[in-house]
Amino acid sequence: MTDVVKQVVIHELIEDELTLEDKELLKAAKEATYRSYAPYSHFSVGAALRLDNGQIITGSNQENCAYPSGLCAERTAVFNANANYPNNAVVSLCIAARDTRGNFTELPITPCGSCRQVLVETEHRYQKPIRIILYGTKGLYIIDSAQDMLPVSFNASYLE
Repeated sequence: MTDVVKQVVIHELIEDELTLEDKELLKAAKEATYRSYAPYSHFSVGAALRLDNGQIITGSNQENCAYPSGLCAERTAVFNANANYPNNAVVSLCIAARDTRGNFTELPITPCGSCRQVLVETEHRYQKPIRIILYGTKGLYIIDSAQDMLPVSFNASYLE
């Protein structure tokens, strides 16, 4: 037997350490939480991504009483970008969330498995990593690539 070790580097920082571009993306993600439709979980998530042309696209979670029919903030943003700017790669994505009391979460939240898969597929589509910024009031995480969050992922090469 051979052990395969995959490591991920997570950069931990505070909001003041963000670049101006990242602060702009964070502001858009936080604002997107207020456009969330979360009448069941009362957990509002916002995502903002920057394309390689500088355009910022946002998304928010959209729930439905038939839970599988809803969609996460990350995927609404990515699908919106892919539908409207199909020739522009996603460069970075910022995610923020407000808890059931309406406060921004203290700890950064991470994308669900489905969103991670979509982000990895998007990286493969454009052959460029997506820098992920995860917001929490007590600190932020920056991950250099969506692939780092799903190190053993399914991709199109399995379909060949």
